[in-house]
Amino acid sequence: MNQKLLDKYLFLFGSGGLLYILIELIWRGYSHWTMFALGGICFVFLGLINEILPWQMPLWMQVVIGAIGITILEFLTGCVVNRWLGWGVWDYSNLPGNILGQICPQYMILWLPVSLAGIVLDDWIRYRAFGEERPHYRLI
Repeated sequence: MNQKLLDKYLFLFGSGGLLYILIELIWRGYSHWTMFALGGICFVFLGLINEILPWQMPLWMQVVIGAIGITILEFLTGCVVNRWLGWGVWDYSNLPGNILGQICPQYMILWLPVSLAGIVLDDWIRYRAFGEERPHYRLI
């Protein structure tokens, strides 16, 4: 990987990590350093959706893919940091439909607007800061 590409992905990772921490501080009033790493990975993932898949894919489909991807990443992270390491960063055991206390349908629904914001923000960062293609979306 060349330095320019590495710098771009480190910038996107750091931006996503900071935004994820900010969301948690607003939502829960606290966060954990592992959420910076998870947020960075999630943001890079959201940005790769229309890097790998065509721009012609409707935005709502990108958002659904994003929410599913974030949910999977949350589940994997939760299994490591909460169940394996026992750090207790979050526990959704008291919410209906939860899986191992790590994910639940209620939060998956909340990832939909977060995915929308993340996809659009990533696209505009790539356009403005890295000279990539100007964002354009199909709604249907």
